[in-house]
Amino acid sequence: MAGGITDTGELYSPYVGLVYMFNLIVGTGALTMPKAFATAGWLVSLVLLMFLGFMSYMTTTFVVEAMAAANAQLRWKRMEKRKEDDEDEDSSSGVSDSDVLLRDGYERAETRPILSVQRRGSPNIFEITERVEMGQMASMFFNKVGVNLFYFCIIIYLYGDLAIYAAAVPVSLMQVTCAIGNHSCNVGDGTKYNDTDKCWGPIRRIDAYRLYLAAFTLLLGPFTFFNVQKTKYLQIVTSLMRWIAFILMIILALIRISRGQAEGHPSMAQLSGIRNLFGVCVYSFMCQHSLPSLITPISKKRHVTKLVLLDYILILAFYSLLSFTAIYCFRNDTLMDMYTLNFTNCEIINVAFIRYFLGLFPVFTISTNFPIIAVTLRNNWKTLFHREGGTYPWLVDRIVFPAITLVPPVLVAFCTHDLESLVGITGAYAGNGIQYLIPAFLAYCSRKDTQLVFGSGTVNKHLSPFRHTFWIVFVLIWGFSCFVFVTANIVLSESKL
Repeated sequence: MAGGITDTGELYSPYVGLVYMFNLIVGTGALTMPKAFATAGWLVSLVLLMFLGFMSYMTTTFVVEAMAAANAQLRWKRMEKRKEDDEDEDSSSGVSDSDVLLRDGYERAETRPILSVQRRGSPNIFEITERVEMGQMASMFFNKVGVNLFYFCIIIYLYGDLAIYAAAVPVSLMQVTCAIGNHSCNVGDGTKYNDTDKCWGPIRRIDAYRLYLAAFTLLLGPFTFFNVQKTKYLQIVTSLMRWIAFILMIILALIRISRGQAEGHPSMAQLSGIRNLFGVCVYSFMCQHSLPSLITPISKKRHVTKLVLLDYILILAFYSLLSFTAIYCFRNDTLMDMYTLNFTNCEIINVAFIRYFLGLFPVFTISTNFPIIAVTLRNNWKTLFHREGGTYPWLVDRIVFPAITLVPPVLVAFCTHDLESLVGITGAYAGNGIQYLIPAFLAYCSRKDTQLVFGSGTVNKHLSPFRHTFWIVFVLIWGFSCFVFVTANIVLSESKL
């Protein structure tokens, strides 16, 4: 994500790619969605979820199109470079003028037809074979201001991501261990706790939270100063844990509903909850920044847009199932910011192992992702300030960049552990930029560059189904309108207080 071209990696089938994308999108945001559904009302939530899912799919196709255009331009530049090198060799050799003309004609026949054949429909030049990250695409298609705005947006998003992660783990640990400390298991029974309530003896809940935050920072923070790579086996383990947890929560909620023990009576619409719901939904459909890593290794990309559409339909169905079972199973005022904590109540499940597994589930999965996100953010900072041919002093490279990566999100988590608001604000602002504005600008600028380089008759084989300029304008208007709406909503809410 820091920008640049990286190795494609081992190829996999389109259906494996579909599973990887599903696992990427369905993450921490899904755990905060039930509470957001309850506060906004089921009808408003369902309509907004479907609409934002459609918008996210559209901008995903924009990014895929831009990836293909970037690959085409890289091939074209290599071909031009090869042509220039061959011409230099010809001019420096001792052959006759007629030989040079013949050779030049031969070389043009070898290099130029790819472009002319492309104009007749050959798909080769737009094949996505090299992984071009979003930062590299921004530098190819945007001007300097656009590139800086791109990095600013993605850095703010990653900061929000880290703040959510830094708060979610201590919150889960506090909720579970404070219940144990009070010889109870009523975390999810609707009892409202204040931060000043006792946890263990003289230790207050807020003190316990901050102790866990300090331990989390000391244990995982040092990884920010080194390079961390996500391993294949770590992905498998965390994916299995995630699916076991989600399936368990859905089954337990359905069992409770089928037994007539459901307590939820959700309203149809509550406009005051739309702000957080919007941010949560945007955050929960976020994948655009990771598409180069997911799409490029797919072996057969002919029907990639249809597979992505299938993925979005499955994810939409899953989010709806998770949220509807939650809001009908639990009362609105008992739903926790982190949905897993609703299952730490003995009345919901009397098997202690399952209670602790669900209660501590975010601790395991989020803890494995935090160092990876932190290293990604650190690398984006380095890329933003990098000067061609320059290197950073050791102190700046190894201390300053990791420090400015780690300290701000930990400070935010220290000041607040309101996960719904953190997810909502991150999604509504930085997420809005990454999911809507950047892909729309990438599609627009890549189309202009493609026509300029290859001619107006050139057709990108991965052109988005939403190819009319109207859709780009629509996404841009929607994205900027969301900025205004969310900001106005926050200002009005604060003024009422």
